Amino acid sequence: MGVIYVNDIEVYAYHGCLEEEAKIGGLYSVDVVFHTDVKSAAKYDDLSLTVDYVEVSKIVHQEMAIRAKLIETVGYRILHALQNRFPDADQIKMKLTKLAPPIPGKVKSVSIELRTH
Repeated sequence: MGVIYVNDIEVYAYHGCLEEEAKIGGLYSVDVVFHTDVKSAAKYDDLSLTVDYVEVSKIVHQEMAIRAKLIETVGYRILHALQNRFPDADQIKMKLTKLAPPIPGKVKSVSIELRTH
């Protein structure tokens, strides 16, 4: 068993309940953690036997490009797409962070964390 981390995938997207967010967008960060068997990939030095980080980033960017009001909606889409692409992972955990959300007062970020199983 192993743990693979793909950290801080930065995406500019247009999510949120406010009209302004749909127009001007904002910066987001996505972290993904895979609990999966890496033994065969390590033994054979074969990318096809493990999680391809490029594919992870591509999936995150594709799902983030589809506008939603809630980051919960986007998060579940990302998690579902990752689970479909990497079905051999025992567990996938995904954290989606909206940086500098339009909230009164000083708020650095808001996040959701979702996981399979």
